[in-house]
Amino acid sequence: MQPLNFPKFPFRFKNSENKISIFDVIRKRFVILQPEEWVRQHCVHYLMNEKKYPISHINVEKELLINGLKKRYDIVIFNNDGSILLIVECKAPSISISQNTFDQIARYNLSLNATYLMVTNGINHYYCQMDFKNERYLFLEDIPDYC
Repeated sequence: MQPLNFPKFPFRFKNSENKISIFDVIRKRFVILQPEEWVRQHCVHYLMNEKKYPISHINVEKELLINGLKKRYDIVIFNNDGSILLIVECKAPSISISQNTFDQIARYNLSLNATYLMVTNGINHYYCQMDFKNERYLFLEDIPDYC
């Protein structure tokens, strides 16, 4: 897999039937290593190790209903009270981040009401804070550290 614009993290890999898997510390199991998964795992480790979010506050790849359609978010970080602080949308490095990507995460946020949004393809990262009063998002330099 190609190097990403994240710090290097110690990952665990497994090769079974000529398929490489990476250990997901959130789901506590090996998952097939695809380009988007490579980005997701880097992002999870970034949130835990660099931004200091507790592993117990992080959720990965869960289903949600949007207008009656089943969708899956990539990463969610919860506040202590159970509300959602951050939604992360991960794309493969070969996928450019576009307005469609922001539209996708904004649709998810209609149901989740997160304070912060992050979109990444592992190379480029974009961070936003929601302005619910004016129904828009404000771009940030970074997301806040856990406090």
